[in-house]
This record gives sequence, structure tokens and C-alpha cells, in this order.
Amino acid sequence: MANRIAVTGPPGVGKSTLVAKVVEASCLQAGGVLARERRYKDRRVGFELLDLCSGAIGILADEAGSGPQLGKYRVHPEDLDGVGARAIEAALKSDLIVVDEVGPMELTSRRFVSAVEMAIASSKPMLVVLHQWSNHRLAKKIRSTFKVYTVTRENREALAEEIAAVFSARKEA
Repeated sequence: MANRIAVTGPPGVGKSTLVAKVVEASCLQAGGVLARERRYKDRRVGFELLDLCSGAIGILADEAGSGPQLGKYRVHPEDLDGVGARAIEAALKSDLIVVDEVGPMELTSRRFVSAVEMAIASSKPMLVVLHQWSNHRLAKKIRSTFKVYTVTRENREALAEEIAAVFSARKEA
């Protein structure tokens, strides 16, 4: 069975940064989606999506969108589907599928959920950021079938190295 790793932890602990470091350090050609904060004058104003293969960037959520509202942010369904879900679908051709994040915003999209389910059904290695408290059926499936690490400020650097080594060893095998 392919290596399946999920990272979880509280907001702001560095889960997405850890995933970006693993992708950079890993010997595998990674595809999928990374989420990044959008900031304005030292204030977080939303999140963007980065397609690791194509470099396409979309808006996941911000304070001004018209999609589903979660907290102070509104999801941008067109970018979530057109950049996020599409990136995961395309990643089925990559050595490593990255999904950042399976959380409340992303789970508003049926296409995103379907893309993650297709990735899980594949035999590809996966690295997933998992929302800490999600009870969605997809989050439950990931918790029960992936090795799950909890990220803390104290362990995030060592954890990035450990996870990158797992995927690099797979490439060499």
C-alpha cells in the first residue's frame, strides 16, 4: 500500500508550511493543491489555492466573496472547483498527491470531495492536511486509513524532515 500521511493540528501551527517543506525536500514529483494565507498589512484577509503542477492560483476564500460563509470568510466555489479540485484530479498523474486542506471550506465543494475520494482510491502516495475537528465522512475515512501526525510548534521542523524522508525512501525503493 502506498504511503498515506495526514497532518493535523490547531490553526496557525504551520501545517501548510510543513507540507510545502515536504514537497520541496521530497524526491517525488508532487501534484495537488496547497493553501496559502492572503495577507494585507499584516492581517489575514483570506486564503488562496496553488495548483502544484500548473502553477494556477485561485481564491479559496476571503472577506468579500459571495459563496458559502464560514466565520468571517466566504468561499469562492468557482476557484475551489476550477483550481483546487482540478489540481487534485490532475495529480493522479504525479508521484505524490498533496491535498491542503480537507477542512470546512474545501468540503463545501462536491467536486473537491469527489477529487479527494478519487485520489484515495488510487494507489498513489498522499500527503493531506486534515482539519483538526472535522467530523465529515471524508475526514473520518482519512483518520482511519492514513498515518496521522499532530503538528505542534515544537515538532513541526523535525516532522517535516521525517515525512520527507518517508516519501524519499519510497522513491528509492
